[in-house]
Amino acid sequence: MSRPTARKRVIVAGTAFGRIYLQALARAQADYELVGILSRGNAYSRACAAHYGVPLYEAVEQVPDDVDIACVVVRSGATGGAGSELAQQLLRRGIHVLQEHPVHHREIAACMQAARQGQAAYAVNTLYPNILAIRRFLAVAEYLREQQGLAYIDAACNSQVAYPLLDILGRLAGGLRPWVFAVPAAGVGAQPFMQLNASFNGVPISLRIQNQVHPQDPDNHSFLLHRLEVGCEAGVLSLGDTHGPVLWNPRLHAPRDNTDRLIMAGPGSERLAGPTMVVLDPQIPASYHQVFNQLWPDAVSLALAELCRDIDDPTRRLRSGVWATEVSMAWREMNSLIGMPELIEPTVPHALSLAELHARADAVQPPCGDDTAQLLGALPF
Repeated sequence: MSRPTARKRVIVAGTAFGRIYLQALARAQADYELVGILSRGNAYSRACAAHYGVPLYEAVEQVPDDVDIACVVVRSGATGGAGSELAQQLLRRGIHVLQEHPVHHREIAACMQAARQGQAAYAVNTLYPNILAIRRFLAVAEYLREQQGLAYIDAACNSQVAYPLLDILGRLAGGLRPWVFAVPAAGVGAQPFMQLNASFNGVPISLRIQNQVHPQDPDNHSFLLHRLEVGCEAGVLSLGDTHGPVLWNPRLHAPRDNTDRLIMAGPGSERLAGPTMVVLDPQIPASYHQVFNQLWPDAVSLALAELCRDIDDPTRRLRSGVWATEVSMAWREMNSLIGMPELIEPTVPHALSLAELHARADAVQPPCGDDTAQLLGALPF
């Protein structure tokens, strides 16, 4: 329940991925005060509570009433956990809840009902739309959509992060509804990525999903997290990875002269003088340490800020809940087509030397040529 204090009093339930939330609060102490950890009381959770100097609550009944926000970072029923039941208990007490994805749409409905009973705000955090590079990608894509509309979206991900990808795709397309998924014709044998055709809000989408999981190590062995590309009349905007870079490739277009030849130089070819690629997101993280220590926690902070806006303006809450429900429903429909993940048990992947990668690339040199020689343009020369 809310208090008229400058900082929101927050607890975190769960200390596995919950560590990211704890780090988010540590990085945003001007806005939030960590006042407790809710966990079963294992040694790691006790150590976390001691590290942050806060109480460890082993049952929801122990959580005091003066808590403003609970971050529920415990698996939901969609992945075999009790996170949604925990969220509902807190919401009925008037404690606002930010719940980590994925969450089944029926669980979201139950949490929204509990939120209404407790006059609290509830939100599902899909995390990745708030990653800096993806926010920049979405901002530029919104401009493209407003100016020219989107011709297509091409996306790839691992099935473990498909839920937030659908959230991102909905934002790219300007909405999820109406959505449709379809399985294209059979391919040529086993492939690590399964292909789907889709459409969100009228925008055609090509999806590739690595639907594989290591049963004992599900958080590893993904070839990638997210890779995205959107095309419009002016060019192609791409996201090389979840954490960047964001690249813009202007569309190649050369006019024709009166002999029906492309004008590739000289007058009339001014458009070709621009760059073939522009990096729009220069702040690529230096390491995965930085991703875990800064980028993901900062994404959580943005999700908390959105929840706080819902707390301050109750008229926003239904809209937030409807969007979360639609993302979850689209996820369920997509999963019905791709089926259960293939179980794989690869060994620990071997890292490759960056120096050797650079050396191999640098070893390929352009041929020697006279750069003073100029291509012919349109007549007259």
